[in-house]
Amino acid sequence: MHHILVYADSLSWGIIPDTRGRFRFDQRWPGVLETALLNSGKSVRIIEDCLNGRRTVWDDPYKPGRNGLEGLEQRIEINSPLSLVILLLGTNDFQSMHNLTAWQSAQGLKTLVGAIRRAPVEPGMPVPAIVLVAPPELQKAKGNIAPKFESAEDKAVGLAGAVQVVAEECGCHYFDAGSVTPTSRVDGVHLDEDQHRTLGLALAKIIQPLIQ
Repeated sequence: MHHILVYADSLSWGIIPDTRGRFRFDQRWPGVLETALLNSGKSVRIIEDCLNGRRTVWDDPYKPGRNGLEGLEQRIEINSPLSLVILLLGTNDFQSMHNLTAWQSAQGLKTLVGAIRRAPVEPGMPVPAIVLVAPPELQKAKGNIAPKFESAEDKAVGLAGAVQVVAEECGCHYFDAGSVTPTSRVDGVHLDEDQHRTLGLALAKIIQPLIQ
């Protein structure tokens, strides 16, 4: 059986836009991905490690534990053996309390790739392949999260391209989520239910040949 770790934030946790509710596992994209891979004949288990507000390598000044680098090596060790790690992070790097660029966010992902590869897995267990997924292009945030993501759509310009460069430099697989779906029609940041399904099915096509 292939074990795939999804290390991500609220776009993958499945927050229902403009609420504090959560889509069911079969509604959010990791669940859609698992079902699609199982239906294709793959023996696979998706492990979700998705935390609302998680950054790449920066701290949240209001909530502890949102720095994606903290504890990542231990998560790889805990869940090994892993065939694949999917990283979908970056959106929260552009919250209003940060003054970061797309390049800096992508460099944060590069740091996470290094942490995954140096994790202390047991002898004989593989270093997992990595898929870097660039989040969809941010729209102007609406609703309850608007103050938190004020001007995020401007700061994040160019993120997909910067993530692709990092993927090429690090020898990772790459997918641009924005090539198949925009962000939520409700809040401009997260994913609506139909968008989760679209993303999960698209990723299944990318990942299926990676897990033989």
